[in-house]
Amino acid sequence: MEMPVPNPLLPARFEGHTVALQTLGCKLNQAETSAVGKRLEERGFTRVPGDQAADVYVLNTCSVTENADKETALLIRRALRANPSAYVVVTGCYAQLQPEAVRSIPGVKLVLGSNEKFQIAERLPADLRTNDIAVHRCETEDLGGFETAWSLGDRTRAFLKVQDGCDYKCTYCTIPMARGASRSDTLENVVLQAQKLAGSGVREIVLTGVNTGDYGKGEFGDKKHEHTFLQLIQALDEQVDVARIRISSVEPNLMHPELIRFIASSRRFVPHFHLPLQSGSDAVLGRMKRRYRSELYAERVRSIRSMVPDACIGADVITGFPGETEEEFNQTLDFVRENALDYVHVFTYSSRPGTEAALLEQVPLAVRKERTTRLRAIGERLALLSAERSRGREYDVLFEEGKDAEGVEWIEGYTPNYLRVSVPRESAEPGQLVKVVIKEVLGPGKLSGECLPAPILAV
Repeated sequence: MEMPVPNPLLPARFEGHTVALQTLGCKLNQAETSAVGKRLEERGFTRVPGDQAADVYVLNTCSVTENADKETALLIRRALRANPSAYVVVTGCYAQLQPEAVRSIPGVKLVLGSNEKFQIAERLPADLRTNDIAVHRCETEDLGGFETAWSLGDRTRAFLKVQDGCDYKCTYCTIPMARGASRSDTLENVVLQAQKLAGSGVREIVLTGVNTGDYGKGEFGDKKHEHTFLQLIQALDEQVDVARIRISSVEPNLMHPELIRFIASSRRFVPHFHLPLQSGSDAVLGRMKRRYRSELYAERVRSIRSMVPDACIGADVITGFPGETEEEFNQTLDFVRENALDYVHVFTYSSRPGTEAALLEQVPLAVRKERTTRLRAIGERLALLSAERSRGREYDVLFEEGKDAEGVEWIEGYTPNYLRVSVPRESAEPGQLVKVVIKEVLGPGKLSGECLPAPILAV
């Protein structure tokens, strides 16, 4: 009698075993880690916090900067200190881009690329005590498919993945190599997942992706756009009964005026716009191969301020890009000031292997860091000014978590335009949406306030 051939991807059961998951990088990574965790729980694992001893550690990595690579090794060392015999799995962008470098880190047993990330349960050996090291990773051109993912922070806000991959060719970025071509979830499934989240008690849904505004491309596996991002947010606004929907980030060239106009009139979408800038110098933007120039970005800011007066506008900026002169950097400083951005996330340029920018003339690291310090100082002043404008105003604040501050217990939440507000702990509960009058400015983007009578939405 012929014996059946074992299925190499038939998942083993892992009752009695614990797993700890840790995430580096973006909100998209967090959503995908959460999806991986759910699958591992279905195979019998019990999840424990990432800093506790576990039988299996899963690290979902980023590789945007060199620091992300270094942090991967650091987290693995910490995991093995907690349990020297643990089975360590590394997946995500770093694993996709540099699998052999990851494989060489002491203690790593399983390396999974971006396509294989959701196969962790199937790839784990039945005997976790094995000393074998396995690497499973496809080539960049074979990356594809779409895996639905969402994550819950403290059960108040959820990050919902709607798009993956990127077709842009920015000269500093490894993401297209790590995640492949732009592709999207179907509009129907995004709406369905959002409805499920809303039904579970989530008060705010954050739409996330690699290039979120490119939503609709590859929705059914081909390269054309089946739907636009505007059509997606219109459907969510109409069909999902949730208090708030927030957009994580949209490229300036994709933040079309009709999109701004719809958000301005939306019942659910909040007035928060994160538009990656990267540089205020057109020459630098050209070397970066960005798909806009400073005037288009400034026009988008003007449109937002005109249509959504209470909007918060934030940006990412890279300092010390190859060839950046002092004059070009000063153009960025002037641009950020003149456009009165509400906050700026500043990143020191980090050369990544395999990118075009790595072959250009590099700015000395000391100069890059000094520029980062200068721009962050301006960003802090702008964030303080933004917070000051809120003093005395009333906002609907969605509360998320409590903390102790100088012996007094506080609970924190966010206004629609992304200002963090603290009130005394007894004033509200996590998950409540409460009208608050702003009393004091505690720091850049940080406020304290007083709750007005009765929550708008109870838990």
